Amino acid sequence: MSTIFSKIVAGEVPAYKVAESNDYLAFLDVNPLTEGHVLVIPKKETDYIFDIEDEAYMGMWVFAKIVSQGIKKAYPCKKVGVAVVGLEVAHAHIHLIPLNQVSDMSFDRPKLKLDSEVMTAIADNIREAISSITNPS
Repeated sequence: MSTIFSKIVAGEVPAYKVAESNDYLAFLDVNPLTEGHVLVIPKKETDYIFDIEDEAYMGMWVFAKIVSQGIKKAYPCKKVGVAVVGLEVAHAHIHLIPLNQVSDMSFDRPKLKLDSEVMTAIADNIREAISSITNPS
């Protein structure tokens, strides 16, 4: 069964992309806990993160590390938190969330409602920060 994330990978559903490789994609969570909340997914649809083949699993975490560095640069915070819940969408994904306090990572709190202009600006900021890290002048 095709998930919303697989449809994003296929270009059938739009997303605020911040980074992409042949195997992984990072895009803004449309129901973010904080500004800069990003989801990292493998392009190959796999429901459970621990079912991903070892090499792809490790590659996903290295990709997530690069994205987190971009998030931290674009949205200065104490740390970028990591969560893997996996119940919302049957496609493995990592949440990367800018944190200044523990409550920033509470999935029980109300999600932000950001308009498309704000989401576009956030994605642009993170994408530029990642580019400055991976392609320094």
